[in-house]
Amino acid sequence: MSLQVRCPPKGSQRARLPYFRATAWGKFGIVKEQGKPAREQTEGDNMLKEFKDFIAKGNVMDMAVGIIIGAAFTAIVKSMVGDLINPFIGLFMGGVDFTNMYAVLSGTVAEGASLDAAREAGAAVFAYGAFIMAVINFLIIAFVVFMLVRYVNKVKEASAKEEEVEAAPAGPSEVDLLTEIRDALKK
Repeated sequence: MSLQVRCPPKGSQRARLPYFRATAWGKFGIVKEQGKPAREQTEGDNMLKEFKDFIAKGNVMDMAVGIIIGAAFTAIVKSMVGDLINPFIGLFMGGVDFTNMYAVLSGTVAEGASLDAAREAGAAVFAYGAFIMAVINFLIIAFVVFMLVRYVNKVKEASAKEEEVEAAPAGPSEVDLLTEIRDALKK
């Protein structure tokens, strides 16, 4: 059961406009001229429209730039941890290399084999050294992001204080107020 609103007759100016059909479920679908039904709007059409609206927002581009910079930043931090911090940690811990610290759960691995060699041999390994490295990477990234956010917040607060100082209008002085009161009383 559907309700149809029809176009004006063919000879009129509005004959080329579509009309709408409302189904019993409350969906509206465009119906072309001369009663030929067009494709009704589907859930996918609505999702596509929402996606277009989402992409058109300015924040999405900012987010994309942030993700790209974040990926580059992660590569820098990974290099810093692997190439600069780990050697110092290994030096202080007696030459221990975290990246090759693992425990063999099942399978056979040659004594002193690297983590990659153990994985290639098909052994199940518990790579706690890789986890330690991931924790160190996370702490460094979290600290740098904290410092960045802290700096941005300080800059925002400083600019907000400047705006408050500039925006505060100079009110009338005591003399001006007393003069206004005196003039009001004279009337």
